[in-house]
Amino acid sequence: MDLVSESSNPTCDSEGRVTASPSRYENQKRRDWNTFCQYLRNQRPPVPLPVCGGTQVLDFLRYLDQFGKTKVHTPTCPFFGLPNPPAPCPCPLRQAWGSLDALIGRLRAAYEENGGTPDSNPFAARPVRLYLREVRDFQAKSRGVSYDKKRKRPKPKPNVTSDATSSTTLSSR
Repeated sequence: MDLVSESSNPTCDSEGRVTASPSRYENQKRRDWNTFCQYLRNQRPPVPLPVCGGTQVLDFLRYLDQFGKTKVHTPTCPFFGLPNPPAPCPCPLRQAWGSLDALIGRLRAAYEENGGTPDSNPFAARPVRLYLREVRDFQAKSRGVSYDKKRKRPKPKPNVTSDATSSTTLSSR
């Protein structure tokens, strides 16, 4: 019996065996990888994957900005820093930081799945991490939204005396 995850749709291959279709994440990762490789092939001159570095990744991210849907106000815009601007403005549409961050995560994984080594992964390069941080911070200022890092807070220790008091209060009623 073949085990198929509940979240995927089982399909049959040409020999009638049941196989799991790739997850949405796997499909997106494959599409992203193919898009990036096509981008490298379209460069003049074409950039071979083994030569690709953080510079090409940054160029790819900037190229993707033209297809963005997130309004990013410039510092000279009267709506800079307002989360809900009252009127339209000519500021550019860009890729949202969260989309870029997720894209880089998928491409990092795809690079290593396609034979790349973790220490040579251009998607993990320092300039790429710095660029993502700059995009996040600027978009946060532009839209008046903060991306504070969520920190785990230690859970308060239960107060034995107050627990005993509250249980005796409840039982005396």
